[in-house]
Amino acid sequence: MKAQVLHTPAPIQSAPLRLEDIPRPAPPPGHLLVKIRACGVCHTDLHVVEGELPNPALPIIPGHEIVGVVEAVGAGVTRFQPGARVGIPWLHQTCGTCDYCRSEQENLCDNALFTGYTAMGGYADYTTVPEAFAVAIPERFSDEEAAPLLCAGIVGYRSLKLSEIQPGERLGLYGFGGSAHICIQVARHWGCEVYVFTRSAEHQRHALDLGASWVGQAQDEPPRPLDRSIIFAPAGWIVPLALGHLRKGGTLCINAIHMSDLPAMPYALLWHERTVRSVANATRQDAEAFMPLAAQIPIHTATQRFDLDDANHALRRLKQGQIQGAAVLLP
Repeated sequence: MKAQVLHTPAPIQSAPLRLEDIPRPAPPPGHLLVKIRACGVCHTDLHVVEGELPNPALPIIPGHEIVGVVEAVGAGVTRFQPGARVGIPWLHQTCGTCDYCRSEQENLCDNALFTGYTAMGGYADYTTVPEAFAVAIPERFSDEEAAPLLCAGIVGYRSLKLSEIQPGERLGLYGFGGSAHICIQVARHWGCEVYVFTRSAEHQRHALDLGASWVGQAQDEPPRPLDRSIIFAPAGWIVPLALGHLRKGGTLCINAIHMSDLPAMPYALLWHERTVRSVANATRQDAEAFMPLAAQIPIHTATQRFDLDDANHALRRLKQGQIQGAAVLLP
């Protein structure tokens, strides 16, 4: 099978992914063999490829927004059968026995495996996944439309939950890429006003098209204090600005697996019971709750197609902020 393989992390400008012919995997007991139809391209993939995330399982095939069809199953599989369409998200497997797993915090499991980082991912023709961690895909979505929902959507949904957003509140979104353009649709479905902070004029227009009440840049003062905010851009300097835009008692969520250092800031920005919290991964429960909601709304994902051969190019475009919505590889 064909696969884009990372042997040594390096800047994406050097095209570190190599298209190779490698053996097709066989599904171990309890696993599915999935023929990949689409794989989203996420900022986390870029962090893996450029070496900003520590200790990837090299050589690794990146990609964790995978949509495909079950081609074969390992012994003991009961949940999915050949021909079923499934999604494979970032959380690939957990131990199931640690304190985090037993307290509904499996996203924090110390022994978890992550698709495209410590387990083989979706920049390929085939992959395998434990059946317990595969997700059913609603019929409403095409393969290409569904791919960004499997990380940008699921983790964005978790960010909304952790922000404690209530219907009708004012929500700030910092950065407007794959995840934010899905989050705004969920927030608007809940009757929230959404204020979008992004440098790109094209992304600002996209936000307005999706119902944003206001657009500007991170340095700009919104017309009203915000109840909750989510930072998607991996830029630590935004944190004090975002805190300054929050009302008393507001919550700021940071949806970034990797972020530049936070600058020193005055305590006054945190005072009045403002909350800052990070968002780490997502649980299977998040996926099972979000996917039906996405179909109900329904979420419309803006995508740009790339061939599997063009994975390095897609990641370069992503780094340069030249993707409208989400990039998707089509093997």
